[in-house]
Amino acid sequence: MAYFVYVIITKKKSKVISYVGYTNNLKKRLNLHNTGKGAKFTRGRTWKIIYTEKCTTISEAKSREYYIKKNRKFRNFIKRRYK
Repeated sequence: MAYFVYVIITKKKSKVISYVGYTNNLKKRLNLHNTGKGAKFTRGRTWKIIYTEKCTTISEAKSREYYIKKNRKFRNFIKRRYK
């Protein structure tokens, strides 16, 4: 089974906010975020996927998610690429 690490963004006024997560079903997970049933941080906003990575195991996906969450330089690079 394949897992995906993803970065989603939303705009709040002039600020771009990002969130990093992992899942095995991208469409379903994005729908959960946008309907207010995903992570508490993502509720009440409309999100767009701007980056995905495919992983072969759940442990690889969790590890990669952790790396992207903690590496601000990489996250900001992804956000700037989107603009």
